[in-house]
Amino acid sequence: MRLRFPRRARPPEPAADRPHEPAARPAGDPAPDAGPPTAGPSPAGRDQAGHALRAPSKLHAFNRYEIKYLVDTTKVAGLRRELAARLAPDSFAGTSGYGVWSVYYDTADLRFYWEKIEGLRFRRKLRVRHYGDRSTIDDDTTVYVEIKQRVNRVTQKRRIALPYRVARRLLDGRATIEHDPSQRGFVEEVLELVSGLDLRPVAMTGYHREAYVGQDSDLGLRVTLDRRVRGRDRDFHLGADAENRLIVPARLAVVEVKANERVPYWLTDLAARAELSVVRVSKYCQSVEAFGRAPRSLFHVQDDDPAAALAAATFEK
Repeated sequence: MRLRFPRRARPPEPAADRPHEPAARPAGDPAPDAGPPTAGPSPAGRDQAGHALRAPSKLHAFNRYEIKYLVDTTKVAGLRRELAARLAPDSFAGTSGYGVWSVYYDTADLRFYWEKIEGLRFRRKLRVRHYGDRSTIDDDTTVYVEIKQRVNRVTQKRRIALPYRVARRLLDGRATIEHDPSQRGFVEEVLELVSGLDLRPVAMTGYHREAYVGQDSDLGLRVTLDRRVRGRDRDFHLGADAENRLIVPARLAVVEVKANERVPYWLTDLAARAELSVVRVSKYCQSVEAFGRAPRSLFHVQDDDPAAALAAATFEK
């Protein structure tokens, strides 16, 4: 039996809210990857084509399918060995992975949150994201303003790289910014969203990510392991020295499989052998619910130990 939530009154939808189907890609043209993009061309020998966000313009855009699993951390080492035998480490992750920090924007009545909970076929999120050590963030740090949306079963993501002060001027100041001509439509859409829907920062998430990318016949495949998933409901500057608390139990990691068209059989077999179950977990929704902004939904991942759920994480990079 599905839990029912009170539906919230919603403002009229701006033109940018009209759903559209993913644009078809030419045969053999892999979608770019979602890892931390570089400022310039990828060095020789790094991730193969399709894994370095090589987009034809300064607006990075791609479509893909995503599957999520929750994994007990006792299984992570074995899973890591299996993945490393088949996939290449993400060239941006180094030997130990990297931090991913995001601030999510939503309406006063949490429109984007409820669209996710209600499973709308077209829904989206607006966020600003930083990859790496958050203690080093300043006004000149490169961050990424992203619109992530779901159209039926396909996830689409579009983003641009900006200095943090410019990103804040766009999102919080709701002011136009200098941009490349290829980014015009995206910048106008962001402005229409933040102004038309009166968006404001609602939740922040952070986690430690290990990433693996496909090669040869698995080109376009990406698998990520996210641990120490934390969040906060205030102090939304990405570099703020503020307390973050666990929003997914420390004993669990979030595994995401991202593919252009299909998940290879060896990976589905691996998931079956590891007894992994597909889940509808959203880090943004976890943060909203963990801090009491909305009732805990059917999909909320709860900790069996209330004290552990409140413990602050010590890994902050």
